[in-house]
Amino acid sequence: MTALDTAAETEPTVPTEAEPAVPTEAEPTVPTEAEPAVPAGPSSPEPELTAPLDPVNPPDPAPLDLVTPHVRRARRRPRGLAFILRALGPLAILAGWWTASATGVLTKDLLASPLDVFRQAVDLWRSGQLSQALTVSLARAGTGLLLGVTAGLVLGVAAGFSRIGDDLLDSAMQTLRALPFLSLVPLFMVWFGIGEAARIILIAVATTFPMYVSTSGAVRSADPKLVEAARTFGLGRLATVRRIVLPGALPAILSGLRLSTTLSVIALIAAEEINSTAGLGYLMAQAQDFSRTDILTVCILIYGLLGLTADVLIRALERVLMPWRGAVGGAR
Repeated sequence: MTALDTAAETEPTVPTEAEPAVPTEAEPTVPTEAEPAVPAGPSSPEPELTAPLDPVNPPDPAPLDLVTPHVRRARRRPRGLAFILRALGPLAILAGWWTASATGVLTKDLLASPLDVFRQAVDLWRSGQLSQALTVSLARAGTGLLLGVTAGLVLGVAAGFSRIGDDLLDSAMQTLRALPFLSLVPLFMVWFGIGEAARIILIAVATTFPMYVSTSGAVRSADPKLVEAARTFGLGRLATVRRIVLPGALPAILSGLRLSTTLSVIALIAAEEINSTAGLGYLMAQAQDFSRTDILTVCILIYGLLGLTADVLIRALERVLMPWRGAVGGAR
């Protein structure tokens, strides 16, 4: 052992006064956003890693429960079935008329029986009175219908295809159309007398407006792209109307022709009341003087048959000019 080690063991150690600690200014702590506490519990499963979506080729959507459409095929009716169905209505009326006459509900003074009317029609035909009257009436109705349909067609095309024609014609035609044509009978008798001219003009006026309304509306609704294409390819106005506008307006024109034909028969009845000396109207006036209900019924039935025949002819014309157009569901 050295002397120094001995001295260290022998000298007591003097405690030194400790220097007071200088408090240091603590730097402000920036509060940090506390993370949400995770509730304690069972350990949550780790999220599955999914592949990122491809923006160019997105995945196909999930299939939906779609309803399978059921195509209903139109069944073609037999040709004879349509004729039978159309004949059921007139046959029902004839059966009721026959029954009322046979049971005495309808007396001969009110309405002759179907058998008496048939016998009278045969007698009038054999004597030549019915055929002569029918020829005169058909000539009147046909001439007036031809003039009226032609005027309505020309005016309808002019008003529907040209803006100037529309401004000039449409207001006047709509005003005249609102007038009942029967109210013009006294005025026509003053203007044209009581001859054939007044009767034919009355029928023509009555048949002009249905054709005008149908034609002008159909021409206005013509496809503007087709009209513009026709003008681009150098077609003139008349050629455009003939090749583009009129074929597109054909369904409406034929509907107007059907209405005009029906009105021609109605106007014929009114026209033949103007001091007629021939025709079905004259035959009816004579039968009225003698209270012959059988002859009156014959003339009325002939008027009805004229309207029905005209309608059948126009339907046949529609099938010839528009073979692609059928009834609803494709039934013809």
